[in-house]
Amino acid sequence: MARWAASPRDVNVINKIIQSLEAAVADIHDGATVMIGGFGNAGMPAALIDALIAQGARDLTIVNNNAGNGDTGLAALLKAGRVRKIICSFPRQTDSHVFDALFRAGEIQLELTPQGNLAERIRAAGAGIGGFFSPTGYGTLLAEGKETRLINGRHYVLESPIHADFALIKALRGDRWGNLVYRKAARNFGPIMAMAAKCAIAQVSEVVELGELDPEVIITPGIFVQRVVKEEKPA
Repeated sequence: MARWAASPRDVNVINKIIQSLEAAVADIHDGATVMIGGFGNAGMPAALIDALIAQGARDLTIVNNNAGNGDTGLAALLKAGRVRKIICSFPRQTDSHVFDALFRAGEIQLELTPQGNLAERIRAAGAGIGGFFSPTGYGTLLAEGKETRLINGRHYVLESPIHADFALIKALRGDRWGNLVYRKAARNFGPIMAMAAKCAIAQVSEVVELGELDPEVIITPGIFVQRVVKEEKPA
């Protein structure tokens, strides 16, 4: 069967720039699985999270390294009662009081995943891998109910990929084709989350013209990004 292929003229008109944060998150639905980039506050797409709070989607499953800091960003989303479940590796830092209170009250579910396994589960989803064996967690509560296997004298646990409906990530610069570059450690989970989600939404500090991003430094190619929105007040 013949496949449609874009002509050079079609490609030249691709424009993934969204004019407002509100429009960028407008179709995130109740019950969606949403990946949120960031390592603590580094690389956290705070403006997109605020827009999601205002949008009102509920019963969300959130995938993030942490479980919110203080009372802003992800913590504010939790505090608003919008999250049913969180999949993360580090929920109990000193200022994660919002999550702590919700968890103790039985108002949020937690799937705890070691950080390396979390990153690899996300990457596996983007790479089309059906699962992988990891030694991390073997013999602990984290391995309960999972397949285990002895490989070359070492015990492993079968881990499944994590797919998402949406990914909210933060980048330093982006162009209208969706190509992204990041600022130092703010890169963290953004690239693999963009690959693992059906719809990746990138909050950027600056939108540049096509050709201004050196192809050698583009971390996330536009093929993995569906929407780019500029921060209204970049930090």
